[in-house]
Amino acid sequence: MSSPAPKLWGEHGQMLLESANICLANVTAVGCETAKGLVLPGIGGFTVADGSTVKEEDLGNNFFLDASYIGKSKALACMQLLQELNPDVNGDYVDESVDYILANRSNFFDNFDLVIASNLNEQTLISLSNRLWESNVPLLYCRSLGMLGTIRLQIKEHCIVEAHPDNRQFDLRLEHPFETLREHLESTEVTSKVPWLLVLYKYLKVWQKQQDGDQKAPKNYKEKLALKELIEKEMKADEENHEEAIKAVNTAFGAGRVSSDLKAIFNDDACEQLNKKSNPFWIMAKALKHFVTEENNGYVPLPGVLPDMTANTESYIALQHVYRQQALHDADQVYHKCQDYLKQLSLPVDSIDERSVRLLCREAAGLAVIRGTRIADEYEKSCRLQPLVEDNELQGTLTAYNFALRAYERFLCECGNIPGECTVEQDIGRLKSIASKMLNDLGMHATISNDVLHEICRFGGAELHAVSAFIGGCAAQEVIKIITKQYKPIDNTFIYNAVTTESVTLKL
Repeated sequence: MSSPAPKLWGEHGQMLLESANICLANVTAVGCETAKGLVLPGIGGFTVADGSTVKEEDLGNNFFLDASYIGKSKALACMQLLQELNPDVNGDYVDESVDYILANRSNFFDNFDLVIASNLNEQTLISLSNRLWESNVPLLYCRSLGMLGTIRLQIKEHCIVEAHPDNRQFDLRLEHPFETLREHLESTEVTSKVPWLLVLYKYLKVWQKQQDGDQKAPKNYKEKLALKELIEKEMKADEENHEEAIKAVNTAFGAGRVSSDLKAIFNDDACEQLNKKSNPFWIMAKALKHFVTEENNGYVPLPGVLPDMTANTESYIALQHVYRQQALHDADQVYHKCQDYLKQLSLPVDSIDERSVRLLCREAAGLAVIRGTRIADEYEKSCRLQPLVEDNELQGTLTAYNFALRAYERFLCECGNIPGECTVEQDIGRLKSIASKMLNDLGMHATISNDVLHEICRFGGAELHAVSAFIGGCAAQEVIKIITKQYKPIDNTFIYNAVTTESVTLKL
């Protein structure tokens, strides 16, 4: 494909994106905006599923429908106009509603990497949720109604390799250098031209001697200040590498140990009990655990990545080579253990390639696993929902709007029309009755305020393009996170109120 690999997810992420195939179920403004955010960067393919035709009122809020399509297939119109954004993307469509597909060929959705659905009624949403959960296909459900928008991600298990933490610490191993690093550090003369890492190591050894030879790194403010003063005392004019060494004292030590998240992965049943159906991630995780606990004294594989340093080219490249070679050595050890596990499980040895193992080893410190919940479970009595209700009346909070939107979806099923479409006042009473019964069915002794329900009815089912565009843009980012296995997606519900510009993330 001609799309360049975006800097956000890199070449590896772009390859995953270009091989992915998603389904857009139900053509709405928010659904189309989500799809747009995937077509532009080059998703492999998409299929639009919708059994309705384009009406005049659809044109006001959806840029992916125009007057030439009135009376024609909405799925076809959406597919053609989306594909114009990027001809390299494969587009397809089916003139069938979600209900029809679920009733007549429910395995239709099994072939997709992810399904995007929007603005469904309660019954259809529950059916789709159950079907996709059963077939282990991620579902991203979006709502856009008036000034409100929500995103709900349903995914059984999501293993994140490249989490891209905000405050990433470089793993330098200065306090416990590996053999080749120790040899390099001790055989290289420290001048104003070498990387600051060698300067810091030199004075770390001096500081350690002052601590009765205790081979430790400075941990608290007092100890770090003493090391900084030691370097500063010996500094000459214009020694920029010494200045960088002083700045690095706060962040250069302590990396490489197993984090709490990684420990949880190591202790997970999926890591402990491999089988033929195990995700390759868990096979690599078990090999990683063996390396850390049995071969590397509790340290994760060396990432082999160095920060920028002021130094002459020769000395920086020499140091970089030491780190890279050790990183390759560590990754090779993990890769060979992966091969052992694959043989034990009678799986093809090429099920896991060296590139994947090297990536996992490089990112070992930030590995994460998210296990989601099923949307359909939210419609049954659940203690998980109780903490969301802080008082007897749900006021104008974002939580209240979440329950109000669910009442709206039940209204569509029970009454067969959109609340507020014709008679606002009459529908407010009906919506209030439905909301009350819904909360009671969930085991909640609470009510949704009249103001919130009146607002839902006043929208009359209308989508505002600005809100749909914002929610669709956010949703597309979450889909890319899932497909590329990079960054942490929402876990698992995002709610937005455009009136107050407030948002909240909840785990339902």
